[in-house]
Amino acid sequence: MAVKESVLGTLKDGREVKRYTLTNQHGTEASFTNLGGTWLTMLVHDKDGNMRDVVLGVDQAELLLANPGHMGEPVGRNANRIGQAGFDLGGKHYALAVNDNGANNLHSGPDYWRSRIWDADYADAGLGSYVIFSLHSPDGDQGFPGNAEVAVTYTLTEDDALEIHYQATADQDTVFNMTNHAYFNLNGYDSGDAMNQRVWINADAYTPASEISIPYGRIEPVAGTPMDFTTEKVIARDINADFDQLKFANGFDHNWVLNDYDGDVRLVASAYAEESGIKMSVYTDLEGMQFYTANFMNGDFEGKNGAHFGPRHAYCFETQHYPDCLHKPEWPTSIVKAGEEYDTTTIYKWELQLEAN
Repeated sequence: MAVKESVLGTLKDGREVKRYTLTNQHGTEASFTNLGGTWLTMLVHDKDGNMRDVVLGVDQAELLLANPGHMGEPVGRNANRIGQAGFDLGGKHYALAVNDNGANNLHSGPDYWRSRIWDADYADAGLGSYVIFSLHSPDGDQGFPGNAEVAVTYTLTEDDALEIHYQATADQDTVFNMTNHAYFNLNGYDSGDAMNQRVWINADAYTPASEISIPYGRIEPVAGTPMDFTTEKVIARDINADFDQLKFANGFDHNWVLNDYDGDVRLVASAYAEESGIKMSVYTDLEGMQFYTANFMNGDFEGKNGAHFGPRHAYCFETQHYPDCLHKPEWPTSIVKAGEEYDTTTIYKWELQLEAN
């Protein structure tokens, strides 16, 4: 196991940006930056023994400030959408910026945490090497109440898993609902369309949403619909189906209600690419996951090594509380009481699988 610190670059405003690279005994490698705590690369072995970087991203410090689609960012305080760009808490209304569909707040923007230099600490430990990024989020930051202390720990294990541990506390009741917005393509970040890869999601239901991507508040079964991934299937099979939910989002961009939710980490999804032979499994202790097929990536932005990322060149498994749960009191809440700890873990694990199940 090893951790290496290096300089990624210097921003126009003079801030130095660091890169932290974790490597295990198999040569599996993951790198991150203290600019936003962003996940930059994930190199794993393919079936021919070559290394493939399976996450989309940016490799220039200045470009991270304008990272389209939030590639690799740990999004907070709230990931996904809050309808009406505001919420009531403790008898007070908190107004957020409108930055989505003319009505919603998306990913707590536009003052995203990606533009901030996070404190960083790292070490080799018995079960893997890790880097911890921490951030002070002051009262009123992004419109949310409470002075908050936030930490995101990335641990690369010897069995080729990346564990992401989110922790946060605040001195007032507030909202915490974080995720990592990594985009995966198991044939490699620059390999183009990813819709022929196979996905399984352990969810018998999902939360259908309106034309502006706010859930109606209903939980509906996936059986008999294109939203059914309970049996592994090629993403492309149903993505263009004549189904209103897919038309609204131009593909998959929905929250799945994950089975077997009890607060413990369990297997919730997997993906597989026949070309590379790489399989990725997803584990989380959360109740929801947004599966998104990069429908709105337009190819204009220059990513790492000059790559351009178009629609459906990747997909996301964004583990989180259900979108807009602040307005659905019957759903699990994203409100964390003053002094209590927000604490959640998601794990992505890679292995070789030589043929489809």
